[in-house]
Amino acid sequence: MTGPFISNKNNKPYPLFFAPSRFLKVFLFIYLFSFFATICNAQLLPGFKQAGSIEEQELIIKDHWKNVVVDICASLKFNRKGKTYLIFFALPNGNSIEWTKGKKLKAGYDWHFDIQHIAAQTRFVRDIDKKNNYIVVYLMTSQKSWPTWKRNTADSIHIIRNIVDSITNMFKSYDPAIVLNGHSGGGSFIFGFLDAVDHIPGNVERIAFLDSDYGYEEDMHKDKLVNWLKQNNNNKLLVLAYNDSVVIYNGKPLVSATGGTWYRSRLMQKNLAGSFSFTTTSDTSFIIHEALYGRIKIILKENPGGLIFHTEQVVKNGFILSLFSATKFNKRKYFTYFGESAYDRFISN
Repeated sequence: MTGPFISNKNNKPYPLFFAPSRFLKVFLFIYLFSFFATICNAQLLPGFKQAGSIEEQELIIKDHWKNVVVDICASLKFNRKGKTYLIFFALPNGNSIEWTKGKKLKAGYDWHFDIQHIAAQTRFVRDIDKKNNYIVVYLMTSQKSWPTWKRNTADSIHIIRNIVDSITNMFKSYDPAIVLNGHSGGGSFIFGFLDAVDHIPGNVERIAFLDSDYGYEEDMHKDKLVNWLKQNNNNKLLVLAYNDSVVIYNGKPLVSATGGTWYRSRLMQKNLAGSFSFTTTSDTSFIIHEALYGRIKIILKENPGGLIFHTEQVVKNGFILSLFSATKFNKRKYFTYFGESAYDRFISN
């Protein structure tokens, strides 16, 4: 006979896959233990429903805050021993939550599905950092514009703070660290929160402007950011911007001389340099300002061709960077900012 065999007490050979029960019991015990361990780690949070991926769940909140839609997306698995990051991601102007999450682009699909891929980038982050929990709170206004919503909504900044405080309270048993994050007009949500508080709360551990710091004002925001960065060594600030000041669109400058993220990001860096010692490196692609051992990082994309790099800063691993900067995972073996997509296998259909 050929193939894997074992012998019983009568020296009659059995094929290994028909082994006596004690061997099967060991195999089944290991299999079932692994299976039930996985099931036990999975849990539906109160009010959540299983989402498209079997590994995810979501809760959609409408009509609770004035013309604001909130979509909270979490993994089905939580590590109680890990840290929980609650990421408030304010959407860019003109984009829906579905477009912002992204999916594989097929014939007939809107091109907006392929310009951010926040859902896939989040799955990549979870896959690399299996110890900790990452929950994304997608924030959209009915106007699909946070600046417009703020202009037309009474007490807008206090509503923004209530959104952050209320959703954070939903996860209080996990003692979450807050990440304020946003692209394009989504930065208006972040500044709305900063304007609503006298001091940035201690549970805010990361602020990321993904080409979105149009609303930065020295007299309103500099001191709050400086004090927050001094408050705790866990606090991190990331700013991504490109030279939008040289872009001509439809025959006109894309932004005013002082209104774009290029100008505002450089102004922020200049202001922070009064309190922190920066190192600056540059090449033909980027100018990078860093301070506090990388806890402050401002990356400015050069733009000699006058091109529009607004969404590229996000889709080219920019959201991953916004969560992994100044951590052990910010290494080329994991991903490269503005390089090839690191998350393709996590894009859903």
